[in-house]
Parts: sequence; structure tokens; C-alpha cells
Amino acid sequence: MRPAPTVVKLGGSHAFSEHLARWIGAIADCAGHVIVVPGGGPFADAVRDAQPRIGFDDAAAHHMALLAMEQYGCALASLNRALVPADSLAAIQQAREAAQVPVWMPSRMALAAADIPASWDITSDSLAAWLAGRVSARQLLLVKHVSFGAATVSSPELIARGIVDQAFPGFLKIAKVPAALLGPTDHALLGGVIERGSSIGVRIDP
Repeated sequence: MRPAPTVVKLGGSHAFSEHLARWIGAIADCAGHVIVVPGGGPFADAVRDAQPRIGFDDAAAHHMALLAMEQYGCALASLNRALVPADSLAAIQQAREAAQVPVWMPSRMALAAADIPASWDITSDSLAAWLAGRVSARQLLLVKHVSFGAATVSSPELIARGIVDQAFPGFLKIAKVPAALLGPTDHALLGGVIERGSSIGVRIDP
């Protein structure tokens, strides 16, 4: 049995970033020990833009946003053979046992979860916290295109700056998993964290 995994939420803001390849390489080097939660990125942005123009309801938007995460996840999985799509807890565990990196495809689990309402208040950050709780993760790392000078940041401050969604603090408290915020160039530290079991980044205070 492998030790508790680290959940790495790779923000959609990295979709067109010069750092994406380095993050994929660093994550692949931690195969068997990490689970990737893809952001929605440009795919979710397309859903946000289309909703007022087409007029579909929030339930449809929620489903489409989950599929947007899966689109980004498929793209990420295609970049390194160590990364594989996984849509269930069993598939996640199977990938880890095979020394691979499961890339979570959230639709199947999230649509069946009564505690995940269909709302734009819930984005991939909250879903990553929810999954971290379900897999009893050792920690949750949010990879963002931001930087902080302090060692700790509060969830309300992150919400005020538009860095996480409104529901994130509640999901994080329920998950009872330590969380940290990573900047775009922190990929070089990821392997050491997994190996030593230490923490990096800016600690998030719920």
C-alpha cells in the first residue's frame, strides 16, 4: 500500500504557460505519489462566455465546466505517458499502484455527489479540496500564476483576490487536509517535497 497521495491542482492558467512542460515533467517524476486535478482554463472560459449568450441554466453550465476540466485533463495526459486519465477512486488507486499519475476526470464522481451543487461558486479549486478529502490526501497543492511574500495566506484573502472560489474554504475545512499555494516556478521543489514528506509554498489558512 502506497502512502497517502499529494493532490496537485494544476491551474488552467498554465495551459498556455512557458512553465507547463516543466510542471508536467516534475509531476511525472512523482508518479505513484501524486494525483492531478486539472483546472478548466480556456475550456471553462468558453462555458462562462457561452452561458449568457445561449441561456443554458446553471446545471448545464456545471456539467459543461466539469467537461472543460476533462478537456484540459486529456491535454495534460497526452503530454507525458506517465499521466493517465482516471474517473473513479478505483481508477485513481489503480494508476497509483502502477506507478502512474492519475489525472482526475471529475464528471462521473462530481455529478453523483450530493454535496457538490451546480454553481459557479464551485470551481476546480473546491473540487480539488473535495477529492483530497475523499482520498485522504497528505496535502493539497494549488498551482497558480500568483506569488505571495508571506508564509501564510487566508482563504478570505484568496477569495478577495479572485484566486480561489467562494466555496473553497468550506470544502477545505471538510476535507481536513493541509493546503498550500504554489507559484509558476515552484515545480523544481515538488520532487523533494514528495520524497521528504515536507511542505512547500504558501500555507492556506481556511
